[in-house]
Order: sequence, then C-alpha cells, then structure tokens
Amino acid sequence: MSAEDHWEEGDVETTRAEASLLNKVLREKLVDSSLQVDVTNNDPKSPLYSIKTFEELHLRKELLDGVYAMGFNRPSKIQETALPMLLADPPHNMIAQSQSGTGKTAAFVLTMLTRVDSSLSSPQALVLAPTLELATQIGDVCTQMAKYIPGIQVAYAVRRGARPVKDEVDEQIVIGTPGTVLDWVKRGKLDPKQLRMFVLDEADVMISMQGHQDQSIRVQKMLAATCQVLLFSATYDEDVTSFAGRIVSDPIMIKLAREEESLDTIRQTYVSVRNEEDKYDALSGVYGIISIGQTIVFCKSRVASANLAKRMSDEGHAVAVLTGDMDVTQRVHVLERFRHGKERLLITTNVCARGIDIDQVSVVVNFDIPYDVINRRPDYDTYLHRIGRTGRFGKTGLAVNFVDGARSLDNLKAIEAHFGKTIDLLIPSEVAEKEDSSDW
Repeated sequence: MSAEDHWEEGDVETTRAEASLLNKVLREKLVDSSLQVDVTNNDPKSPLYSIKTFEELHLRKELLDGVYAMGFNRPSKIQETALPMLLADPPHNMIAQSQSGTGKTAAFVLTMLTRVDSSLSSPQALVLAPTLELATQIGDVCTQMAKYIPGIQVAYAVRRGARPVKDEVDEQIVIGTPGTVLDWVKRGKLDPKQLRMFVLDEADVMISMQGHQDQSIRVQKMLAATCQVLLFSATYDEDVTSFAGRIVSDPIMIKLAREEESLDTIRQTYVSVRNEEDKYDALSGVYGIISIGQTIVFCKSRVASANLAKRMSDEGHAVAVLTGDMDVTQRVHVLERFRHGKERLLITTNVCARGIDIDQVSVVVNFDIPYDVINRRPDYDTYLHRIGRTGRFGKTGLAVNFVDGARSLDNLKAIEAHFGKTIDLLIPSEVAEKEDSSDW
C-alpha cells in the first residue's frame, strides 16, 4: 500500500456551524472590504441612503459610547447601507447576505438596542442562532455594546444540561436556539406576539441542521404583524432563498457577496525534497526566514500533524496544532492564540482548509500535496481551499508545496494544468528577499 493510501478521510471538513463560530472568534475587528453592496428595495417608499459615521445615525449617547468602546470607529460597508434602513420608522424587514467579519452582528445588535425599552422587564427582541456557541458570541456583542445603557439584560434560551431556568423571563433581549425557544413559548416563558424585533442569524447554517428550519418557521408564524424581521446568511443559494421567503415578508435585500477562493493574489511555488527529513529541513528554513504574517502548514493526517508539531516544539519553535479530533472549544483556544501571534505557525489537517479565514496568514505550506484516494488523482478542490487561506481580501500570499519524488511532481504538474496557473520552483533565499514586498 502506498503512502497516499494513508490519507485520513475524517479530517476533511469542519461543520458549517463550527466554521462560522471560528470565523467570529478570528475576526475581532471588521474586515475592511472593498466589495460592493447591492441593495434591492421592495418598498418604493423606503429611503435608500447610506452613512459614513455612526454619529449620522443620531444614536443615544450611551449606545454610541458602547459602539466606540468596541473599537468600531466607523461603519463597515454593509453597516453604511443597512443601518439607516434598519433604524428607520416604521421598521423595515431585511434579508442580508454577508460573510463573517463584515459587521452584520453589530448591525442587528445596535438595532435591537435602539428598539428595546430598558424600563420594561419583558422580552422585546429575539435572536435565533444555530448553536449554543454562536448564541453566546451574539450575546457577548450585545453585552459589550450595551455596557453603558442601564437596565439592559440578555437571556439565553439554550440547553445547558441540568441547570435550572427561572419561570419568568424579564430580560429585554432573548438569544437562543430554535428548539429551546419553542420550548420557552410552550411553557409560557416567552410570548412571541410581544416582540418588537426578530432576528434569524446564520440562516445557511440553520437549514443545514436537523429540525432547525421547521422550528424557525414555527416561531416566525407566532409573531405580530408589526414585528421587524431580519435574516442574515453568509451564502444565498436556492435553499436559503426558499427558506428566507417563508420567514421574511416584503424585505429590503442587501448583498455583500462572500469572497470566492481565488488564485490571482497567490504566488504558487514548490520546493523539491528527497524525503521526509528534507521536508522538515525545508519547512524549518521557510519558517526561519519569514517574519511577516503567519503560516499554516497542511499535513495529510492527524498523526503526521502531531508528529511534526512535536518535533518543531522540541527544537524550540513556537507552533500550534489543530486537528479534527479536537472539540470546538479546543479549536477556538488554538485559533485565538494563533490570531494574537502567540504562535506564528499553525500545523493542521484539512479541518482548516474550508471556510475558516485567518486574515494574518501570508504563507500556506502543503507539507503533503492533497490527494484524492478514491479517484486516484490530486484533490484539486482541497488544494484550492487550502492555499485560499492566504491571499485573502485583496492581500497577496505565498503557497509552498513540498515535492518529494516523481509521483508527487506528477501530481503537482496535474494541479498546475488543472488551474492553468504556473507553479514556480522556489529558491528559499527568494523569500527572504521578497518578504518586505507585497509582490510575491
């Protein structure tokens, strides 16, 4: 059996919910995106204008102070367009598509904090999220933004094991998962008809999870006709379109398209090595001379990742390791450390190949070129997603492939032909010469 037959299938992908959570953790600050915001307005009477500062929204001082305390100095692209319409009276329903880190959570949280009356001890705004972890992330944003507004409280309608829940809900904002929210409604803890605002976040994740779609629709049907309804999704395919149509009536639609994987900003290279020992020496060389940004190294298996990480750590290198056998809490911890620069090199499997965007990454190394064992050919899709972890948001990046023999070289040449992009032989000294330049 060849070495290529030892590829692990279990690490190929993280779930949509986990990827969304990890992206929220990674993007503490907004992505400065230049992508165009497209607006479709179904209400001809609705205003279509944008703002460039938060002051233009005429927010109460306490809320504005909370916004600035979070480091939001100016509105993001989607906030510029969405916030004036979200805050308009009478309220407008909205469907918005935007990727993680563009400010959608802050936009609807700011709208909620404007709509709710802190002097009333009853639920007035409800947010549905797919998982406990995502609900907690939204709650954290809400708590931070409301830190200067007295009386604002958040309740979590999520399953927390055997932990008792009080009979009455007097918090103004409820954030929860669909099943638990429905349970609260059945038990009389939450009256949907009293809600002023209903938000369904991560719609594409929601419909991928068993039962969440039907439960969300059941909650929406209980709302008063005057309740403002918002739906957010990172993607907007046919399934999400159908779902959104059942949730949101007469919406304004805003689209900030997710950046697709692209090879245009990535210089693809390869290093010729003889064996695993050469691979390690080459990695140490690349790691030692790159001082900008951070690096992700992709290995073919959990065992290979763990072995490589141990060897580098034993030799004094600050490295992180992330594999599919870790739970989401462990992965969050690893990625937070990596984002903050505690380690500059992350060794991982394909668990990080799809959907997770780490803005600081300038180099991706394929320690093992991805291979499709079933079809006996290079895995072109995984290759694209792996090296797409660099060169994000208009930045330039470098991809380095280790080639350790004739078969490995043949696979690389097949990848080169498949994408129609040249993969150059990399001379390690070139990296040192170019690391201060944006032109890889």
